[in-house]
Amino acid sequence: MHSQFTIDCVILSFDNGKLQVLLTERNEYPYKDWWSIPGYFVDKYEEMEDAVYRICHEMTGLKNIYMDQLAAFAGVKRHPEGRILTVAYLAFVQFDSIKNKIKPVSTYMKQAKWFAADELPDLAFDHLEIVTKSLDRLKNTISYSASLYELLPEKFTLTQLQQLHEAILGKTLDKRNFRKKINTLGYLKPLDEYQKGVSYRAAKLYKLDKRKFQKVIG
Repeated sequence: MHSQFTIDCVILSFDNGKLQVLLTERNEYPYKDWWSIPGYFVDKYEEMEDAVYRICHEMTGLKNIYMDQLAAFAGVKRHPEGRILTVAYLAFVQFDSIKNKIKPVSTYMKQAKWFAADELPDLAFDHLEIVTKSLDRLKNTISYSASLYELLPEKFTLTQLQQLHEAILGKTLDKRNFRKKINTLGYLKPLDEYQKGVSYRAAKLYKLDKRKFQKVIG
C-alpha cells in the first residue's frame, strides 16, 4: 500500500568535462516513455531512509549510495493525479566506479541513462525544477563543501579539478589564478604519482586531505 508522497533521487556525476544527471525512462502512466529522475511512491509503513535506498536501487540498480535530503516539492500541479508531495534527495557519485552497475531492477522503468546536465531531454512532472535546484545547491556550496570531490576519482589532476569547477559554475576559469588559489588553500595533497595511459604528458595526481579541508573551511 502506497502513501500519498514520493521520493525522487537526483544522482549527479562528472565525465568528459561535463556534469552528468542519471535519468530513467518511465514504463508506466502518467508520462509513460518520458525521461525522469529516479523516483516512486513510499510504502505506507516504510521509513523514509529505507524508501530512499529501496527506490534508488529499484530504479537504477545502484546500492548503498549516500543521499542527502535536498527539499520537498508540493506544487498543486506537479502531478496529474493531484497534489502529491515529493521529497527530493541528492547524491554525488564517481562516474567510473558505477557506470557499469546501472540497470533498473523494476518494471516501472525501461532503462537508466546518463545525460549531460546542459543537454537534458524534456522531463516528466516538475523534475527539471528539482534538477535545477540540485545544480544550484552544488554551485552555491562549491567553495565550502567537500561534496564536489565525490565527483572526482580519489586521485585527480588539477586540470580535472578545474574542469569540474568550470562545469559547475558554467564559465571558463583562468588556469594560473585557479591553481594559485587552490594551492594557497593548502588542503590538496600532492602525490608522487602521475596519470597513466594518457597520450599526452602525464600530469601530477593529488588527493583531498579531508582533515585539512575541514580545518580551512570550518
